[in-house]
Amino acid sequence: MTSPTEQLSEQLSATTLLRFATAGSVDDGKSTLVGRLLHDSKSVLTDQLEAVEHASRSRGQDAPDLALLTDGLRAEREQGITIDVAYRYFATPRRRFILADTPGHVQYTRNMVTGASTAELAVVLVDARNGVVEQTRRHAAVAALLRVPHVVLAVNKMDLVDYAEPVFAKIAEEFTAYAASLGVPEITAIPISALAGDNVVDPSANMDWYGGPTVLEHLETVPVSHDLTTCHARLPVQYVIRPQTAEHPDYRGYAGQIAAGTFRVGESVTVLPSGRTSKVAGIDLLGKPVDVAWTPQSVTLLLEDDIDVSRGDIIVPTDDAPPTTQDIEATVCHVADQPLAVGQRVLLKHTTRTVKAIVKEIPSRLTLDDLSQHPAPGQLVANDIGRVKVRTAEPLALDSYAHSRRTGSFLLIDPADGTTLAAGMAGDAFAAEADAPAEQDEDGWDF
Repeated sequence: MTSPTEQLSEQLSATTLLRFATAGSVDDGKSTLVGRLLHDSKSVLTDQLEAVEHASRSRGQDAPDLALLTDGLRAEREQGITIDVAYRYFATPRRRFILADTPGHVQYTRNMVTGASTAELAVVLVDARNGVVEQTRRHAAVAALLRVPHVVLAVNKMDLVDYAEPVFAKIAEEFTAYAASLGVPEITAIPISALAGDNVVDPSANMDWYGGPTVLEHLETVPVSHDLTTCHARLPVQYVIRPQTAEHPDYRGYAGQIAAGTFRVGESVTVLPSGRTSKVAGIDLLGKPVDVAWTPQSVTLLLEDDIDVSRGDIIVPTDDAPPTTQDIEATVCHVADQPLAVGQRVLLKHTTRTVKAIVKEIPSRLTLDDLSQHPAPGQLVANDIGRVKVRTAEPLALDSYAHSRRTGSFLLIDPADGTTLAAGMAGDAFAAEADAPAEQDEDGWDF
């Protein structure tokens, strides 16, 4: 007989996973929306709710402040704002969720980049009294740059405008036009009151003019388009396994998590950046041989030929190999307090490979307010988004970010202290051929 725990495990494994992020201006009610979503979907443990009720009473509030379910930092509770990205995990019978509650302040825009970088859906909140403001446009632009496939406009605090349909319609029209101009593929507008619970989990009796889904209904039914099994197959090598035991004297496997696509035994593959080719002789999954494996499984590939493969290499199908290059042009979101300047030496981390690099040029900085380009800014500071040209010491196999958010992204790191400087998204075209001759700077960095 199946135990309740096993039944729950089977139920969760049968449901799909949706990663989504919330964003919006300060005091638009993001944390309250997330708290209401967790509370009304029965995803809050009793002790958590008791802690929130106690904290609310100590602040002189009669009703529990559901925003405290996500505002976990002491500074957040004291100031009543969100500073860090708060991740929460919950599930309904129809779907599992990982949500990221991101800050609203302009100086924490970089935190939204972190929260939305892996999201399939972004919920952008707007205060019905204020309408679309600068930070709303900023968050819509970030969602578009990160190619988040679905955007929900949640027009919050409808109770403070007497649940007026014309107010909602005006805001929805303005935001939809702006987001569509950015290339956002799908926009859904929902009028809500996070504080009162209107249209969050249960339909609102105060807005009979609205016939669309509630926030939770939309989250449960939106198509999850992150089926990476049909994408370009990529396996970044994380570890080379050579047990050299009497039982397996010649075993040599290449372990890692499949970033995208599917691998099959007998398939011809190429190891990048070396370009050496072989065939898949075997695939080990959880210690057992299988004939086929797909993302996001962690596997060990065995090759027919004894070729040089090490951590940081990428194994790809021979007939679907990306070009390699040392010159990368990309859009980056600068996340560090220290600026990123032309001529700066950095480390570039792409999947499991980290190489030395130099920032050769910063062609432009994006002004998110009106989407204009500020040419040749010379440097990028915290929360800036701009185009950069980087020269690496070794060739890399990057996909376009438009084709793969995992193998088309990278990090720029300060080599002195390991601080993450910027998150990059590779463009569709590369600036130079992969076999460009290497140069060497005065400190011995090869380029």
